[in-house]
Amino acid sequence: MTENHDLELLQTPGAVFFIFGATGDLAKRKLFPAIYSLYREGKLAEDFAVIGVARRPRTQEEFREDVFHSIQEFCRYKTENDDRFRAFAEHFEYKSLDINNVDGFRELNDQTVALEERYHIPGNRLFYLALAPELFGSVSSNLQKGGMLNSAGWKRLVIEKPFGYDLKSAEELNEQIRQVFKEEEIYRIDHYLGKEMVQNIEVIRFANAFFEPLWNNKHIANVQITLSETVGVEERGGYYDHAGALRDMGQNHMLQMLTMIAMEPPSRLLPEDIRDEKVKVLRSLRPYANAEEVKKNVVRGQYVQGSSRGKDLPAYRDEEKVDPESNTETYYMARVFVDNFRWAGVPFYIRTGKRLPVKTTEVVVEFKGMPNNVYLGKKYKLEPNLLVIRVNPMEGIYVKINAKRPGSESEIEPLAMDFCQSCMVGINSPEAYERLLHDAARGDSTYFTRWDEVATAWSFVDRIAEAWKQDPEGPLQYPAGSWGPKEADQLLAEDGFHWWPVNGQEEDDVVWEVNK
Repeated sequence: MTENHDLELLQTPGAVFFIFGATGDLAKRKLFPAIYSLYREGKLAEDFAVIGVARRPRTQEEFREDVFHSIQEFCRYKTENDDRFRAFAEHFEYKSLDINNVDGFRELNDQTVALEERYHIPGNRLFYLALAPELFGSVSSNLQKGGMLNSAGWKRLVIEKPFGYDLKSAEELNEQIRQVFKEEEIYRIDHYLGKEMVQNIEVIRFANAFFEPLWNNKHIANVQITLSETVGVEERGGYYDHAGALRDMGQNHMLQMLTMIAMEPPSRLLPEDIRDEKVKVLRSLRPYANAEEVKKNVVRGQYVQGSSRGKDLPAYRDEEKVDPESNTETYYMARVFVDNFRWAGVPFYIRTGKRLPVKTTEVVVEFKGMPNNVYLGKKYKLEPNLLVIRVNPMEGIYVKINAKRPGSESEIEPLAMDFCQSCMVGINSPEAYERLLHDAARGDSTYFTRWDEVATAWSFVDRIAEAWKQDPEGPLQYPAGSWGPKEADQLLAEDGFHWWPVNGQEEDDVVWEVNK
């Protein structure tokens, strides 16, 4: 009885899911596998349907075959094209549509009504726009003109980043969407907020008595957030050359992780209360007053020709669809301060880049050291304690403490206590898009970004972008396969710190101060 009740609470209400951009890469790699995983785990109610929408012509059979191959290649649950899968695939239909043709939306509405009658769906509709942001406004408008928003149930719009190019364009885009959808109906996805260990940050902080009392400027020396990629721009050269690391990663993923680390405990575990605390962090970010402050606290770089693991790597300007004279940054690092009572004076170092040696996303919380002039500190160089939250690709928590070396009289060395969730047999963590689709269908907006979050983040980032426009020197160069410009290391050294190694990084790449 209890298990059935819990499953009912987890299940989405009956709804039609519309995937605009159904023949694109995001739908293939993430969305179809996510829907199938929810179905396999009983989180998707039987009264559901999925309509794939794209311009490309497809028969229903071809579309369902595409869905099958997508799940076979990218889903954590594998399947065969058997009766069980075909029963699932029957819920999928396709609509070839020119998004500028209102009559096509009216036809889509007729198709939707027929599906709702077949599966007894109560008029709930979720529109996922896996499209370029400049199309969000016109699609929203035509959904309304085509009668797609006249059903009896709820309507929700799920949209991908980037949400605008700067604050001005984001405001224009938001205004277009808000002419059709209310703020509470808009779900802006930042898929990093759907990752297991990012969501676990709240639990680590607020459910452990030996962390929460220390989570402040009295005990924490600095926080390092790294999101590194080994790949270059791949097929995204055209998009990336207009976005760069600051807009592609800095404005969203990096700042969102910073808010999760720095936010105050919410008064209630309700979506709006949690999002209120995140906005307070963004409003507390110390703005860079001028271009000189940006130069002092921010490092931008662009990779040139290099090598990694014996493989030659091209320069960014030699990548496909990239301007040969481009000044777009592929590396962004900043020293950020959160000016409130909890964090005053604690530097947050955030960095992201392409063509770095290791693919990883990690948060390192470095605690203040023990006094070096009393007791053990007089005789030994004591390493600071670390709490490391590993988000991707390995999931887990790493704690570094000082302990006596086994077999020695009194020698002290760093000791690692490592919880590797990814190493546990039987753990099959849901993908970020599974969690977020599930949440959106149930109306849980906790891990989606609200408009004031987006606007405040753009306000902070725009100052950096404006300063870079005035900088005639352009980005610093770093060899592909390296850890970025040396100026990023020097910026930490100014404060008496250094980058700690991330998972998979060779110790020789980092300045260690371990006792010998």
